[in-house]
Amino acid sequence: MRAAINQAKRGRNIGEVPIGCVIVYEGKIIGRGYNKRKKKKTTLAHAEIEAIAKAGKVIKDWRLEDCDIYITLEPCQMCAGAIVQARMRRCIIGCRNPKAGCAGSILNILQNDAFNHQVELTEGVLEEECSAMLTDFFKDLRARNAEIKKAGKTENEERQDL
Repeated sequence: MRAAINQAKRGRNIGEVPIGCVIVYEGKIIGRGYNKRKKKKTTLAHAEIEAIAKAGKVIKDWRLEDCDIYITLEPCQMCAGAIVQARMRRCIIGCRNPKAGCAGSILNILQNDAFNHQVELTEGVLEEECSAMLTDFFKDLRARNAEIKKAGKTENEERQDL
């Protein structure tokens, strides 16, 4: 999980929501990712999707059956679906996502018996650190948005200035 946290910090450093992910195969990290939605201007650039793409290239297969995925935040529906589709063995999450989590918070896509594959789930690994990173990010974002508003700019105008 420490490596996933480091990925989340890389995302935060470029202004992305700090969510990080690593994929481990036979004790080695074969895929890393952090959010790049703003940078790539696509909703698909989640940490998990980035890491899954890299891991598939390393093992030269779309199936990641003997892989474990470590994510700082519970995956959304898209990412949980990708984890199931990749046939991953295990998903380890740092903290829950009560607004969009699909590993048990809203839905549990990872362990739905209707699918042809279920993923073992471990949660709460370095939970406080993962949660604090997100809380701090959004606290800072709200403060920055308040300053933008006070200066009379819209968020879009401020983004264009960056």
